[in-house]
Amino acid sequence: MDHRWTHPPDLTMNAFTLCTGLRVLGYAMVAVVFSIVSVSYYTVVVISWGPLVFRDGFGLRSILPLSIVFAFHLLLALLMWSYFMVVFRDPGAVPENWGPIVEDNPDMASSVTLSEYVTPETRVSTWSTSDGTERRQEVGYCTRCQSSKPPRCHHCSVCQRCVLKMDHHCVWVVNCVGARNYKFFLLFLLYTFLETTLDTLALLPRFIKFFGDAKNHSTSPGHLAVTFLAFVINLAFALSLLCFLVMHTSLVLSNTTTIEVYEKKRSVRWKYDLGKRENFEQVFGKNKALWFLPLFSKEDLANIPSLQGLEFPVRSDIEA
Repeated sequence: MDHRWTHPPDLTMNAFTLCTGLRVLGYAMVAVVFSIVSVSYYTVVVISWGPLVFRDGFGLRSILPLSIVFAFHLLLALLMWSYFMVVFRDPGAVPENWGPIVEDNPDMASSVTLSEYVTPETRVSTWSTSDGTERRQEVGYCTRCQSSKPPRCHHCSVCQRCVLKMDHHCVWVVNCVGARNYKFFLLFLLYTFLETTLDTLALLPRFIKFFGDAKNHSTSPGHLAVTFLAFVINLAFALSLLCFLVMHTSLVLSNTTTIEVYEKKRSVRWKYDLGKRENFEQVFGKNKALWFLPLFSKEDLANIPSLQGLEFPVRSDIEA
């Protein structure tokens, strides 16, 4: 008999490793998104309104069908553009050997290296800007990444890394929503809401007619089923997205992330709240022409530090 001693099996397990399973769910959600888009396109354009454009010609009677088909394709293009930008744009990762720039003493301004800042405590460096606000670097430490992290940065257990100005991990886009793709996520919500609302209104007459057609057997069962399904799905998404839009609009105007909501409730004045206009520009930029497009101008990327996710201006009336 072999009496050699062996190590007992390691029964410990890191619960956060289970979160990586959400990636698989995320890929399934991408398939769901494209399935909903396909069903809506088939129902609204192919079955309902597209045939009316060609049946009535391009006269006055075709104005409504043509407008619906055009609006559908326009919103669909903006929706998919925003969606792909959220999916493929990096939300922001902490640069290697990152350290804050300390400017408390202009004569001694220097960049603090990672080795000088690897401590579990949070440290603060503050300096005033020309517009009366302050830039404050609250440097934290991530025990999982074993590195310092910028203010408003959080570790994502799904992505297994720290994300700059992390809002949340979204399974619908198989990505985190952070400093560098938050605008694209909001536009995706907006255009999806508008698209599903348009689809719901466009399908409403056919949905009402659905019960008569089903009783008289005047329409094929396949068309009836897909019309009913598309109407219900689009209505459900429109109502749920309206709630998300209201919530995120409130967060943007108060310069708060979903993760920071609880922290904000504990403070008398939220340090990142610079006023609704400036809070909005911290996410969408100053270029009005690009506000509703999933793009940033080079000037905004160069002049608005918060879009890079490494430093953020704070209210000057908040103590360091």
